[in-house]
Amino acid sequence: MISPKREKDFFHVIHKVPSGDGPYVRAKHAQLVQKDPESAIVWFWRAINAGDRVESALKDMAVVMKQLDRTEEAIEAVKSFRGLCPKHAQESLDNVLIDLYKKCGKVDEQIVLLKHKLKLIYLGEAFNGKPTKTARSHGKKFQVSIKQETSRILGNLGWAYMQKSNYMAAEVVYSKAQMIDPDANKALNLCHCLIKLARYQEAHLVLQDVLQYNLPGSDDPKSRNRAEELSSELESMQPGPLPSYLPGLNWEDDFVEALERALNELAPARSRRLPIFEEISQFRDQLAC
Repeated sequence: MISPKREKDFFHVIHKVPSGDGPYVRAKHAQLVQKDPESAIVWFWRAINAGDRVESALKDMAVVMKQLDRTEEAIEAVKSFRGLCPKHAQESLDNVLIDLYKKCGKVDEQIVLLKHKLKLIYLGEAFNGKPTKTARSHGKKFQVSIKQETSRILGNLGWAYMQKSNYMAAEVVYSKAQMIDPDANKALNLCHCLIKLARYQEAHLVLQDVLQYNLPGSDDPKSRNRAEELSSELESMQPGPLPSYLPGLNWEDDFVEALERALNELAPARSRRLPIFEEISQFRDQLAC
């Protein structure tokens, strides 16, 4: 016969609910066991106000609010209470905010925050100054390097520019991301940008890397389908001059200014400049107006 204590331990493991009786534990119980998100939010608020695992409570509450389409409220909560969280938590809170901005279509806010994250990498402050960090996906832990994180952020920045139809800026960012840590998804987005810029030959070359399985992720069914769609689109295109005007191609905008600063000016002379930015800096002349 299993003792009551052992049975209680099994309960916490099965339902992934922390042990204890504070407001944060009650919030997790409402969220995961009772499946009552509204009550969970009330308890998460109480946990934050009581100083009970504030970082976890704030992140978890934002997730639940997002599920309830209360994204704007979640954004304000994270922005208002992140000051109660330790310095090492700010990077993950930025990730929460970026996800919330994406959910409610706040593209400009995404761009600002993604550039901020690039600045932290450049200054050697990302990952709390460490070369790698432990990430979690679908319950599994894995190591992420600064190189991978830089490419991921650049990819997200490229996607944000695509949402603003700023394909020239997106093309520059995706090109840099592919130079650092290439994969099929970013290649397909880069190909799409090049098609929009009427640079069909370059688009064809980028696409071939996916069609010929030269990049990680090329065998993913979604990537294969999208690659075939882009291939058909390219076949229907006729070479021609770049249009004299395309929306979003103002090279005086904040993209070039911010990325150039991130590559050249933001770090003081004695900062811990990371090697990966030396690689990007080799191509900064391509960003000149």
